[in-house]
Amino acid sequence: MEVIDHLRRLFTYDAWANHETVASLERAAAAPQSAVRRMAHVVGAEVLWLARLEGRRPSLAVWPELAVEECEREANGLAAAWRRYFESLSEAALARRVAYVNSKGEPWESTAGDVLTHVALHSAYHRGQIASDLRAAGFEPAYTDFIHAVRQGFLERREES
Repeated sequence: MEVIDHLRRLFTYDAWANHETVASLERAAAAPQSAVRRMAHVVGAEVLWLARLEGRRPSLAVWPELAVEECEREANGLAAAWRRYFESLSEAALARRVAYVNSKGEPWESTAGDVLTHVALHSAYHRGQIASDLRAAGFEPAYTDFIHAVRQGFLERREES
């Protein structure tokens, strides 16, 4: 499997896991604000990194104030945007250096491949925090482990369509 195919698969998982996490927030009678804020950050950070990769300004703040319904709408839009991004991405483009300024105002450069890996891992990290927030508040969090998506056949079904 080429690196780009692996990353595409991770982003298929990411879209599924974001959907499942938002659904768990919707099921919670009163989701903890910390969980909603973290989900908004997952969305905001993905919007930011995609904008950096595409060389444009992001449409959201990295820590936006979003309600659960807004998180759902933005996550759905992101899933489609990431699919479009991967459609035009080549294996060679993964080595392209992307210049950006981080939230502390520091200039950095990273390869597109490293940015994509970061996005997938960053989102998974915060989804774990959201699960902890929900469980601590007495709610059942989404089961978003990668292997769970694989066992359900979700990734294979989505990749074929």
